Amino acid sequence: MLAPGTFDGKTVLITGGGSGLGLSMAEGLLRLGAKVCLMSRSEDKLQAASEKLVSQTGGSVFTFSADVRDAAKVEEGIRYFIECAGGLHAVVNNAAGNFISPTERLSANAFSSIIDTVLKGSIHTTLAAGKYWIEKKQPGVFLNIATTYASTGSAFVVPSATAKAGLIALTRSLAVEWGEYGIRSNAIAPGPFPTEGAWSRLFPKEALPPALADKMDFASRIPIGRVGNHEELVNLVTFLLSDFSAYINGELVTIDGGEWLQGAGEFNWLKAVPHQMWDAIEKATRKGA
Repeated sequence: MLAPGTFDGKTVLITGGGSGLGLSMAEGLLRLGAKVCLMSRSEDKLQAASEKLVSQTGGSVFTFSADVRDAAKVEEGIRYFIECAGGLHAVVNNAAGNFISPTERLSANAFSSIIDTVLKGSIHTTLAAGKYWIEKKQPGVFLNIATTYASTGSAFVVPSATAKAGLIALTRSLAVEWGEYGIRSNAIAPGPFPTEGAWSRLFPKEALPPALADKMDFASRIPIGRVGNHEELVNLVTFLLSDFSAYINGELVTIDGGEWLQGAGEFNWLKAVPHQMWDAIEKATRKGA
């Protein structure tokens, strides 16, 4: 959507950027001239992602292995990126985690693991980058990856919905507070954008009887009749990170083909699953994790 060279001289950090949508965002930014910094827990995944991206684009990719739940490690990573890449101009808070489960089956630790990654992890990254930009009197851009059910709530993904709702509040709050420093904060709420193996790991379709398994066809619940493709998401991400969106601040942009308008609460349909079936579903989920 944007011209080559749009991000020349700009460095963008993507958390959880070693695979899936994060990897697609990184490729799109590199093709537009950005230097890209990837932060993820898996050193192997980061190495593979870096090699693939450099091979595909010839761009500059920097990696740092860190768990976003560790504030000190995140700060260390951002210092490393600033030193190696020569600066930092934008942050995409993309690191995530999720469980699909009746909430009463979740332990406190399971709940905390999602909150700590999605919300607190984003806070750690945001504070480290924001403090640097304010100190250096440098403008910057935050783009937070939320979800459609963060606004509506959704059964069976309560930890994720709670964390993502907090992320939207963070986005809107800092849009006002840090706007005076030239720091913009926006968020996007993607609908289904399939990535390799992601949906099967999240919820094993084979654990359901055929009548319910058919409901896992997300395209059938989207008004335009299909799921999203990664290029469409990348176009939105790069626009919101670019100077072409300089007057957009504190906004949540939904990109889901109209899914949430047709049926709020993306996973509410799981109320049709009999209680006794959740043992088999949980077993299959753990097997595929």
